[in-house]
This record gives sequence, C-alpha cells and structure tokens, in this order.
Amino acid sequence: MRALQGTVHDLSEEVGNLDRQADATSRLVTALDGQLVSLDGDVQGATARLARAQSELDGKHVVLRRRLVDIYKRGPLYTAEALLSAASFGELVTRYKYLHELALRDRALVRRVEVLRDDVASQHSLLLRLRTELARNREEKSAEEQRLRTLEAQRGASLAQARQQASRTGARLAQIARDEARLTNVIASLEAARRKAEARPSARAPAASTLKPAESGRLGWPVDGSLLYRFGRVVSANNTSTRWNGIGIAAPQGAPVHAVAGGEVVLAESMGTYGLTVIVQHGGGDYSIYGSLASAEVRKGATVAKGQTIGTVGRADPDLPPHLHFEVRPDGRAVDPLTWLRGQK
Repeated sequence: MRALQGTVHDLSEEVGNLDRQADATSRLVTALDGQLVSLDGDVQGATARLARAQSELDGKHVVLRRRLVDIYKRGPLYTAEALLSAASFGELVTRYKYLHELALRDRALVRRVEVLRDDVASQHSLLLRLRTELARNREEKSAEEQRLRTLEAQRGASLAQARQQASRTGARLAQIARDEARLTNVIASLEAARRKAEARPSARAPAASTLKPAESGRLGWPVDGSLLYRFGRVVSANNTSTRWNGIGIAAPQGAPVHAVAGGEVVLAESMGTYGLTVIVQHGGGDYSIYGSLASAEVRKGATVAKGQTIGTVGRADPDLPPHLHFEVRPDGRAVDPLTWLRGQK
C-alpha cells in the first residue's frame, strides 16, 4: 500500500508538471501565432512598398528611354544647336546650366529609386526569412505541446490505474484486518467455551494438549514445500513491511495438507482473505490453523489424528503462488510455527 501511495504521489507530481509544461508551451505557440500574424502584415507591407518602388523605377526608365529616343531623333548636333542658337552669352550659360541640372536630376532620381528598391527588397527578404524561421519554431513548439499532452494522458491513465489499485489494496488491507480480528475472536470464543465447559462440576478432567512442549522442534511439516514468508514483521526488497501471524509454505496446487498433531476440528469454512481454513483444537487451549486451502477433507466436530490429511493446498491470495498458511497458537497466542516444526525447509 505504501508503494502504491508513493507511485500515486509520483504520478500526480509528474502529471502536474506535464500539464504546466504543456500549458506554457501552448501559451508560447499562441504568442508565436500572434508574431506570425504581425510578420505577415509586415511582409505584405514590404511587398506593397517593393511593388511601388519597382513601378516608380520602371516609370523613370520609361521617361529616360523616351528622352533618349528624342535625342536620337534630333541628331548629335541638337544639343550644340540649342546652345549656339542662344541670343546672348547669358542665355547660352542659362541653357547649358539647365541641360546640366536636368541630366544631374534624372541621374539622381533614378539612383534614389534604385536604392529605395534595393532597400525594400532587402527588408522583404529579411522578413521572409524571419517568417520562415518563426513558422518552423511554431511547428516545433506545437509538436512539443502535442507530445506533452500525449505523455500527460498516458501518465493520467497510469495514475488512474494506480489509484484504482491503491483503492483495491486498501479495501484488501481492511478486509485482512477484519479477518484477523474475526479469527482472533473465533479462537477467543472457543477458549471461553472450553473453559466454561471445564468449569462445570460434572465436567471430566481436561485432556492434555497433544502439542506437548517436549515436541517443540520435532513436529512434522503439514505439507512438503519451501518457505514463502516467515512469522512476524517481514521487510521486503522495496522497503515495505508485512506482519504475518504464521508462515507460508509454497507447495503445488492440490498437495495434501496433514495435521501436525491430533485434536478436534473446531472450524472448517472460508475465512475471507484466509480462504478455506481448518482450525484444529489440540486441548489445553492449543490450536493449529491451516489456511489458503483448495479443499477440506474434514468437517467441524471431527476428530483427527496426527499426520491425517485434512485438506489440499490452494491459492487464497491472488498476489501469492499456491501455498499453505500455517499458524500455531498455544494458549490462543500466535507464535512462530518454526519453533515447533522439525528442521528447516
């Protein structure tokens, strides 16, 4: 449960970070769209100015071309005739100055229009390059936003799945706690009934427990297999801990389970997360518990002998392989069963 809670927390943080990154990228894409619109306006303005400058330059070229044709038609001596036909020297100077100024004006005008056209063309080319780079940047940011949104959706699905799993695990933990309390209450009720019966005046002398202290460390194993989990608090590799009131003995599904000592079957029914469970009372307040059974070969009230088959191995916990959950409770208290069993598996 702690591992799942950590996963949910990490995924929540990651989803939040991805959402913030995607929102920031989306705002950047919107800003780039605005810049593209502005650049489009600048490009259109530069295109219009370039067209006007080119039109003006073409007009000046037409005027100059017409003058060149007129001069060609007049002949090479027309300029000299125009100067020599002056009535006075002052008029000669005036005509010469006029022709000179006219030529300078035409030359400067054409040059100015050419410079203007080149400047506008350079600005137009620069704006086009800027727009291309800006459009490429906008596409990259848009693709980045899409990637972030996709990753956010994937992490969101993982988060929802982790939350569902955590919810199921929480419900299972609550059920385990209820089942443990139920088993403890069953043992307590059996003990109360036993003591009450023994306290009656007409009661026979209580039978000695078949779980004799002398047999501690000598009892046969209830099933052949290896240890899956041990008694007490167990810390796993991912630093999570589990409390077991017994041991888990891994064994094939359907393997026979034997009573470790003789006694009376006081319970043979399903116990929630314990699965199908058989409890044997050995006398003197001593009990042995066999959980996670696939089937029970005995019924409540039956007397069983040491080594008798009482059921078969099953799989009550979906997170664990087939196994027998085995507990020993002398005086109704859970102790480490390995202290009673012979050898070590």
